[in-house]
Parts: sequence; C-alpha cells; structure tokens
Amino acid sequence: MLQEMEAALLTEDPRLFSALSGTGPSPKRTRVVAALALILLGIAVLFTGLVAKLTPVGVLGFVIALTGIILVLSSFGTSTGSRKQKGARKAPGLNSKLQSRWDKRSNQ
Repeated sequence: MLQEMEAALLTEDPRLFSALSGTGPSPKRTRVVAALALILLGIAVLFTGLVAKLTPVGVLGFVIALTGIILVLSSFGTSTGSRKQKGARKAPGLNSKLQSRWDKRSNQ
C-alpha cells in the first residue's frame, strides 16, 4: 500500500517526492541558514557601531543585516528548478481536479 502511494506521489508531484525522499540538506536550506547567519552578524555589527558610537560601522551592520534579509526572502521565491521549461505541459492543479470531480458527480 505504501509503495502504491509513493508511486502515485511520484507521478503527481515529482518535485515533492524528491524533496521528501532526499537525503541531506538542500541548497535552498543551506542558503537560508547562511542568510540567517548573515542577519545575526549584521545585527552584531550594528550594535557594535552603536555602542562604539561609530556611525559607519553601524551603517555597515545595517547593510549586512539587510543583505541577509533579502537573501532569505529571495530563497522563498521561485527557484530556477521550478520554472516551466519551453514545451513542458503544466500539470492540472487542485482547482481543476476538484472542478472535474464536481462535474462528474453533477452529470450522473
């Protein structure tokens, strides 16, 4: 039964199947972790500049933290692997599947 479910998942959503069955962290996950570390570093530099009363150091910390935030937000956007290739057909979405089921039930 479990093998049948895995096979159905593979045919319906191969990206989800590969994400669930993958071993080790994905490049997207490592990018998010690096961006979060950059945010923490930027905040530390920002506070160092505030305590030392050095405006350029504080501004540098702000820029570092802002860069980390931008990296985190961009990693949750569309990835290059999810872009549709030329000639590739789009799989039917949930709404179209539900609509077709509704139509089948209404016609019977």
